[in-house]
Amino acid sequence: MPGYDQNKGTNRFRNMVVGVNAAVPLDNGTYTTGINFDNAATTPAFVSVEKEIHDFLPWYSSIHRGKGYKSVVSTDAYEAGREVIRNYVRADRDAAVIYTKNTTEAINLLACAMNQQKDDRDTVISTWMEHAANDLPWRDKFRVEYVEVDRYGRLDLNDYEAKLKKYRGKIRLVTVTGAANVTGYLNDIYLLASMAHKYDAPIHVDGAQLVPHVPADMRPAGSPEHIDYLSFSAHKLYAPFGSGVLIGPKATFEEGVPYCMGGSAIKLVTHDRIWWEEPPAKCEAGTPNLMGIVAMAAALKTMNKIGMQNAFEHERSLLDYAYGQMCNIPDIQLYSHPDKQESIGVIPFTVEGVHHSLISAILSYEAGIAVRNGFFCAHPYCERLLGYTAKQIEDIAEKNALFPGLVRVSFGLYNTYGEIDKFINFMHTIVDNKKFFINKYGNSRGLYNIKNEV
Repeated sequence: MPGYDQNKGTNRFRNMVVGVNAAVPLDNGTYTTGINFDNAATTPAFVSVEKEIHDFLPWYSSIHRGKGYKSVVSTDAYEAGREVIRNYVRADRDAAVIYTKNTTEAINLLACAMNQQKDDRDTVISTWMEHAANDLPWRDKFRVEYVEVDRYGRLDLNDYEAKLKKYRGKIRLVTVTGAANVTGYLNDIYLLASMAHKYDAPIHVDGAQLVPHVPADMRPAGSPEHIDYLSFSAHKLYAPFGSGVLIGPKATFEEGVPYCMGGSAIKLVTHDRIWWEEPPAKCEAGTPNLMGIVAMAAALKTMNKIGMQNAFEHERSLLDYAYGQMCNIPDIQLYSHPDKQESIGVIPFTVEGVHHSLISAILSYEAGIAVRNGFFCAHPYCERLLGYTAKQIEDIAEKNALFPGLVRVSFGLYNTYGEIDKFINFMHTIVDNKKFFINKYGNSRGLYNIKNEV
């Protein structure tokens, strides 16, 4: 298993990550080494990123407009980051690499640009499995058609092609997640791209869950498999401080007004006219998050050294191990099927008779294990997986009742089989002692107030 020494029971990637041995408090007053199984939300930082930030901080300064030495150093680092990103995802040399705060801002930026260039193409093809960041920005600008998922939560390719045929000539964009943040399913982005291009539609891939886990390749512009637009975030890639990126043809961003307006985006301004900079500068108004960009570039370099295929294979082995163990725990229902669709290391589940928010709290307070619960910002997808109708969800909202939801375990390249064993053992403890834990955490005098989480 790549990255894992079975004889020593250690993960060689583990010492590359900051904070993996940090002790966290438990309800009984003791401490234990924390286990982070919430990597689909945010990963810890690489040690290499921590060092790069520490080494660069003395040289931190303004970019582009300063003539001082530190400003020149900072500007060079800022621009060099684009090439690190471009090479990492094999983007075309003339593509715009635009810095953003995160994937959410990247997609909002793209939606703003697309809205100004409809050219009688007023339809966006999306899917039922999207994160809100790749759904909501399109709704007030386009007619959005959602590709169906099957009973396992996988994309229905027949429905996808049917929608491409039906709206051919009217499609401004196909926008789809590369990997689902709820189920971990990896979509065949090259097949989806080829099908979109066959029907004269460009494609955007939300790479927030894709790029941190599998080798990324946008393919050349002349290829049917070319990914026209790609977005992703650094905070899921072992780089803190909130940075992200949008990559796509410069022409998309040359016309119209930018999503955010201000300094750095302009060449010259009078009270009567604005001359905008060329992309990507046009799309990067204001003082940028330079430290976030330095962190992202350092993280991508480290990922290259590790080898993304090695990382994926290790995480896949963790997934297979954990999934097999979870199948044997009574009263647990699993909502992903990695045996039926290639997946990243994500497992959504529920425990019969115990609210998802309680499971998350019990794991944290009793065992020091961090997971995520709720709808994971992918509400329609989770509602569909759980079998709720739109009317049922409306009733829940109107009554201000507790939301249904799932618990999600998600792995990073530094996680270990030993951590999974501890999780599995404690899940057995929870299932075997439901009444005790519900009384301790869930009743009116409990230690935890159940609340709605998204």
